[in-house]
Amino acid sequence: MPLTEAGIYAAALRLIDEDGVEALTMRKLATVLDANPMSLYHHVANKEAVLRGVARMVGAQFRTVTLEDAPWRERVRLLATDFRTLAHRHPELMAYSFSHQPDFIQPDDPFWTSLTAIVAAAGVPRSEVSEITALMVAVVIGVLAAELNGSLHQWSTLKPPGFDDGEEGDGDADPDSADVVPEGPDQDHMFRLVMDTLITGLESRFTGDRDGRDTGL
Repeated sequence: MPLTEAGIYAAALRLIDEDGVEALTMRKLATVLDANPMSLYHHVANKEAVLRGVARMVGAQFRTVTLEDAPWRERVRLLATDFRTLAHRHPELMAYSFSHQPDFIQPDDPFWTSLTAIVAAAGVPRSEVSEITALMVAVVIGVLAAELNGSLHQWSTLKPPGFDDGEEGDGDADPDSADVVPEGPDQDHMFRLVMDTLITGLESRFTGDRDGRDTGL
């Protein structure tokens, strides 16, 4: 079968899903494709170009259920949840893209275009749509990156000095409890909490803007 860019990206994605981005090499990719390593360079410039192509391919696969008549809050929740599902489907690639590819999100990406439409439908002034959308994307991607690399779980188990979940003076505490590592909140719950906080903040901003206009401020 002749080599194509699409075929190279598909094979690279399988390797990344199985062994991680670090394990991907042009030589290993050629082996999987049963091709001469040098022949790959007729289609892609280098490993970085392969990674960018794979990221674009996966980004184009993003799909979400369209709820045109639903409140913008529910549309945002669904969009972010579906994007999270895609991230967990290809965690190695997405974690790398979030951290190393600032141009991972492009103007024509389904996630960006869908979120932009929702932000505009929420009543954000046209001049601020891109700015608000960019901040929302930064929040969602930041949380997902921390979720994929384990940071979110680690941070959620931290306790401030003197913080105690139990009752003060509880004499029945398990003496071995200090050796038990807390599991931390469920990640689904954490993501819902993030979206609740983000949406509440946006609602407050929208309300404040409308009140300011109504009072002439």
